Amino acid sequence: MQRLQAKDFGYWLLTKGSHLYLQQEKLPYGTAEELALTAKSGMVIGEYQDAPLWLVEEFDDPREYFSLRDQLVLPERIFNLLNRGVALNYFWKTHRFCGVCGGETVAMTPQEWAVECTDCHHRTYPMIAPSIIVAVRNGDSILLANHARHSQEKIYTTLAGFVEVGETLEQTVEREVFEESSLKIKNIRYIGSQPWSFPNSLMLGFLADYDSGEIRIQKEELNDAGWFRYDSPLPTLPPQGTIARKLIELTQAICAEEAISS
Repeated sequence: MQRLQAKDFGYWLLTKGSHLYLQQEKLPYGTAEELALTAKSGMVIGEYQDAPLWLVEEFDDPREYFSLRDQLVLPERIFNLLNRGVALNYFWKTHRFCGVCGGETVAMTPQEWAVECTDCHHRTYPMIAPSIIVAVRNGDSILLANHARHSQEKIYTTLAGFVEVGETLEQTVEREVFEESSLKIKNIRYIGSQPWSFPNSLMLGFLADYDSGEIRIQKEELNDAGWFRYDSPLPTLPPQGTIARKLIELTQAICAEEAISS
């Protein structure tokens, strides 16, 4: 991080938690002076539309901020770049003091996205929380669930959960599905990943096939879950751009292909 100078220019990423400051639905562009950012701390974290993208250290600000989720319509590279900024600011905000000796830390350069203790010089790097998300198929149907956090929106999506210490990704997939639905699965295969800075996750997407069991939901996590035919009207799904939606649509495509060949 460096003290911003009046003539520093480019696009600017200001965050509050997982929210961004936008001007007319776009990242602000101009000089630090024009945006009243002189003397704030920031660093360049990438390039946006052929100009530097500056991340500004989070500060109290009366401007209007918008959810990072609303930016899923952007190209994947840009959305991931915004995730980088949000996650870095969360990391810096929560690592102002050294975990070894308690001394104050300073944020380093773009070549070292880390904080370093000013006393013992211990370095800590950004923490990423890996989590799995999986679409489970049973013949011509897909398992969809309404999570407790989506109770008002009535969104139905795939199952997900965080990786635990000493656990492989495949073991996490099996465990999360069984814990939340009481189902056993097989044929687990990795599909892709997505940065998900709410506040610092990396979503690792999988497909799997039903093996055995009857649905019994984990009521602390889910409101409802069930099998939905791929070619029937589905409930409200996660928005386009999410890895959850990608997994659902891949499963639909597999079901359709099997229906044609059978």
